Amino acid sequence: MGRRRGALTPLSERKKLVGFIDEAYQQGARREMACLEVGISLRTYRRWTPAGRLQEDKRPTAIRPAPPNKLTEQEREQIIEVCNSPKYASLPPSQIVPALLDEGRYIASVSTYYRVLKQANQLHHRGRSRAPGKVNKPTTYTAENPNEVWSWDITYCVPGVQG
Repeated sequence: MGRRRGALTPLSERKKLVGFIDEAYQQGARREMACLEVGISLRTYRRWTPAGRLQEDKRPTAIRPAPPNKLTEQEREQIIEVCNSPKYASLPPSQIVPALLDEGRYIASVSTYYRVLKQANQLHHRGRSRAPGKVNKPTTYTAENPNEVWSWDITYCVPGVQG
């Protein structure tokens, strides 16, 4: 019964697992071995049972403050506006940010530009060059008998190339 890392275990399942571990411990098993048997670490058991009583997972209801360096809505709009301006519309963010730095302007990092454009559904191929296409792997053929596989060399058709 292996558990995947970071999985939220419902309280009902926690009760069942802790009950198995406690029962095995009362019958003489080491707590660490009992934990391994049900598929959790001793550290997880101790986190679930501080002060000897079972505790519910508080991660889903935890209040997480916004990071102090989070972009404001105005900064996000500024990034989109810059990327859509005629001057930068055909450039990727990896070229827009350095160009803005040359002008003495810094709004955000290159990765932030990509993230904001993706969230705004504007992260598509930009510029005049073609979007990268799928290139199929070359096929190989095996000849089992004479005259089964034919091949040719066209390098003589390219000017300046000598074979």
